[in-house]
Amino acid sequence: MKKFKDIFVKYKTPFYWYDMQLLDETLKLIKKESEKYGFYIHYAVKANSNLPVLKRIKKIGFGTDCVSGNEILRSLEAGFLSSDIVFAGVGKSDEEIIIGLENDIFCFNVESVSEIEVINELAKKLNKTAKIALRLNPNVDAITHKYITTGLEENKFGININELDNIIKILPNLNNIELTGIHFHIGSQITDLNVYKNLCFRINEIQEMFIARKIKLKHINVGGGFGINYDAPDIDKIADFKSYFKIFSNLLKLQAEQKLHFELGRSIIGQSGNLITKVLYIKKGVKTKFAIVDAGITELIRPALYSAKHKIENISSDLLDETYDVVGPICESTDFFGKNIILPKTKRHDLIAIRSAGAYGEVMASQYNLREIVKAYYSN
Repeated sequence: MKKFKDIFVKYKTPFYWYDMQLLDETLKLIKKESEKYGFYIHYAVKANSNLPVLKRIKKIGFGTDCVSGNEILRSLEAGFLSSDIVFAGVGKSDEEIIIGLENDIFCFNVESVSEIEVINELAKKLNKTAKIALRLNPNVDAITHKYITTGLEENKFGININELDNIIKILPNLNNIELTGIHFHIGSQITDLNVYKNLCFRINEIQEMFIARKIKLKHINVGGGFGINYDAPDIDKIADFKSYFKIFSNLLKLQAEQKLHFELGRSIIGQSGNLITKVLYIKKGVKTKFAIVDAGITELIRPALYSAKHKIENISSDLLDETYDVVGPICESTDFFGKNIILPKTKRHDLIAIRSAGAYGEVMASQYNLREIVKAYYSN
């Protein structure tokens, strides 16, 4: 990040910094590896809904995965085709469903019988047919933080397999619903590729249930959740998409003309974004030396929310190393970015880069303590 230092000093801190060249490299690699197998990619807008970022992703030819009506509208604003938009979420409001119906989106990923019935009712009023995919809970452990695991039976997401027969029974009576696929999403920040192997085996089992009932599914959506390397962002700038896609090609048994869709978020944008902040004070405690910076949980809540770790760099100093707790100005004890962090000797006004903040950074910002929403800047 030091190569951008002369640019950073021009801007008021804190701010988000996006390396758009790295984003382009990531997108090109994903496109190259996914096109080998004819896979379809939807970008998970919840990871980062920044408009310049979305426009860059649209340019490469991907669709979007949305979890709110406003994310659908933001996708359309960025130029995505409605036919490339999927709408997921366990609690879609009537107003949000109507946005999807009026724009003829590709698919609703549905999560309950009651949701299917509501979509059918609203579609009937609009004289529309809603295409749906059943989000099924495969009971596969994502081996990730418990707050971002979504594919186990105790999670609120998805339809349990034992409900499948009941849903299949009622679908013929819902004249404004078309079942086109099945959908899975088991969690986020998954770094063990064996998890995806297990998911493939489970999907193959579930698909056999539909084949036995003579139900032809046009597509399977395996969600996303592929993780990034927060510890060494300069070594692993781009996730191993070659191995990732190859697993699905080798192990998932698609039917004739059946298409495979993915919903990637963090692995697309995570490493391209950074939070740049400035040191306000160095405070010596009894046992701890604090580097107090002008960014806080209002700009990056992940460490407080998930005990997440981000690489922290002092890009202003090359002096001998010291150990600091890097903390923010917010009136909360959880307002810290890292503890016992080794940095070059740090002083007031030094610039600090908090790396790998492209996903779930800017998009989760708040105005707690009446803070201003900070700006974003781009490399090119």
